[in-house]
Amino acid sequence: MTRWSDYTTGERIKILRAEMTQEQLAEATDLSVATIRKVERDLGVGLPSLLRISAALHTDVSVVLGQQEPRRAMRRDDRAMLRELSRAVHDTAAGVTGDLEPVSAGEVTAGLVAAWDRYRAGQYATAGALVAIAVRQAAAVAHTMPAGSEGAAASVMADAFRLASYVANQFGARDLAYAGIGHAAAQADLAGDEVRSAMVASGRSWIYLRDARLDQASATAERSYVMIEPRYSNNDPTLLATYGWHVTFAAVVAARDGNVTRADDLLSQGHAVAARIGRDVSVNGTAFGPATVRAQAVGLQVSTGRPSKALETYAAMGDTSALTPAARNRLHLDIALALAETRQWDASLDTLLEVCTASPDWARHQALPDVIARRAQHANPTASRYRKLAAILGTSHTGH
Repeated sequence: MTRWSDYTTGERIKILRAEMTQEQLAEATDLSVATIRKVERDLGVGLPSLLRISAALHTDVSVVLGQQEPRRAMRRDDRAMLRELSRAVHDTAAGVTGDLEPVSAGEVTAGLVAAWDRYRAGQYATAGALVAIAVRQAAAVAHTMPAGSEGAAASVMADAFRLASYVANQFGARDLAYAGIGHAAAQADLAGDEVRSAMVASGRSWIYLRDARLDQASATAERSYVMIEPRYSNNDPTLLATYGWHVTFAAVVAARDGNVTRADDLLSQGHAVAARIGRDVSVNGTAFGPATVRAQAVGLQVSTGRPSKALETYAAMGDTSALTPAARNRLHLDIALALAETRQWDASLDTLLEVCTASPDWARHQALPDVIARRAQHANPTASRYRKLAAILGTSHTGH
């Protein structure tokens, strides 16, 4: 039986467009028919075009590239983790907490911090296993809280449900992601916490983005930062970091939606906020500051067809130690793609192999490695490198 990953990218696009003609796909993507034909013949395509095609086909780019099946195929241990996470989210939302040993609110918070740390490190399966426990424990603690303490308990529950939705989204479990973010929104409202509500809105925007619902992603991303825009006199680093992260993410959404001018404007706002903070800070499960926004700028420039500018931005970055491990990995993938787009094939493959070898669990959840490898192989078909990548990513031979 032929696996989804055994098809070429062009073949997968043909399958996904079904009754849609090449001319209709060209119109939906604002690409030429000649470009669509080139893509379907596997003659090479850039990331901006792939993103347009995946959006027009109402699917994630990782499905187009064969890293996910239309219904995601995954390892047995990943499926087991998702089943447990799903039970924890749905049972807890229904008021079913089960028989858990009593723990303190401090222990729940510590467990949730550990789960967020694993998530930011790109260890998504471990983060999912930890947050499944944290969701149940947070609900159990909430039931024992005295009257008047509902807000504090709801804040913890909002963070736990949000992380659960993020993990589900990484694994392509979209129904669970939507459920988790919905429960997170309800808890953030119960807590009366505008910052957490904004984080939840941004999380919902990301789920929309992965679900190729670009209009909803754009509108939700804008709402997420507008609701917490600080006064100019407010220099609270927590609020500034949260606001700056939301503005920068909205830039990513605008770029994915093809609005490059809007994306650049939002990114400029992000740079201004980062300059006000002066350093990268972690807050509410995310991180933001000068290094973070520069890394996002590199990714945005690559995805909008400006690879040379991306390389210039990266060369001026300097120290990247303030980035989370996952953010640093993503930056290196963006650089590998920029090198491929500027035909620096050896440097591109070296960078790609380095990051995938160092963080294989993280890499196999990313769409970019396959994009980069396919771009590079058209010009530099060294089979051994692609076999190494295929082994790391758990795919069939990367170059079809």
